[in-house]
Amino acid sequence: MKAVICTKYGPPEVLQIKEVEKPVPKDNEVLIKVHAASVNYGDLIARNFKDVTPSKFNMPMPLWVISKLVFGLREPRIKVLGSEFSGEIESAGANVKKFKKGDKVFGYLGAGMGAYSEYICLSEKGCLAIKPENISHEEAAVISYGAVMALPLLGKVNIVPGQKVLINGASGGIGSAAVQIAKHSGAEVTGVCGTQRLEFVKALGADKVIDYTKEDFTKNGEKYDVIFDILGKSSFSQNRNSLTDNGIYLLASFKTKQLFQMLTTSISGGKKVICAIAPGSTEDLAAAKKLIEEGKIKTVIDKSFPLEQTAQAHRYAEEGGRKGAVVITVFC
Repeated sequence: MKAVICTKYGPPEVLQIKEVEKPVPKDNEVLIKVHAASVNYGDLIARNFKDVTPSKFNMPMPLWVISKLVFGLREPRIKVLGSEFSGEIESAGANVKKFKKGDKVFGYLGAGMGAYSEYICLSEKGCLAIKPENISHEEAAVISYGAVMALPLLGKVNIVPGQKVLINGASGGIGSAAVQIAKHSGAEVTGVCGTQRLEFVKALGADKVIDYTKEDFTKNGEKYDVIFDILGKSSFSQNRNSLTDNGIYLLASFKTKQLFQMLTTSISGGKKVICAIAPGSTEDLAAAKKLIEEGKIKTVIDKSFPLEQTAQAHRYAEEGGRKGAVVITVFC
């Protein structure tokens, strides 16, 4: 079978298509024929993880050390990137009960990755679900990661109708899902993103969109019940005056300093810092699937590339001009 191999750390050109052995499912696994995969933030980081220093890493030092060991110190240990996918089950192991041959599925592979290939094997207990019928394989391939991250993270703050929620980083995988989930919860949602993606975030249902290259939302006088900072690009001190008296500064990426702030603000009362990590669970994917089927979560695809052009897809995604999701089509 064909797979895109990360031959070494570096620019997009290190991604080379090769012939590799087709995987064979174990008794508790399914063999999936991949129809589409995505290019998300994690894929771009993993491709050149050698250059990710502790200061550039968005999480505490211990997690950087673990990530370095997982991804490889000098050269990639994970050769096939791609963490979210959509496809069709070609065969199922003897002990598999939940899925059968011919099922159309979508899911999230996590740090193990592997979706940039024609076939993958995954445990039936993995983050896998039947694909919603109302979206295509391409749409399903770019929606699972953001949804399974955003749902449990926003669950930490218990959004209720009428609250004002700001999503800082609203055009990424997690951010775009968070905009829609917060809106579905009845909040008034403000999305912060770059100039190129303003229309994309508006199309997701944001009530207001702020171009961070032209306006600093912390200086506009608005107050928010929740500020969700996806990549930790801001800080509690910068956001404090933009929070209501009992407002929450929610972080999906954080350093040790923010963990201490979470502890101290939980004791002092009033405005709080919450740092959270999402597990990427089957239960969250099932909840996301329901919202997708109800039309509460959607995606906007900017451009698709065939598997053979995965390097070009990575280059396009990191040039900064994309206005939606970037998809890699495998079997059309």
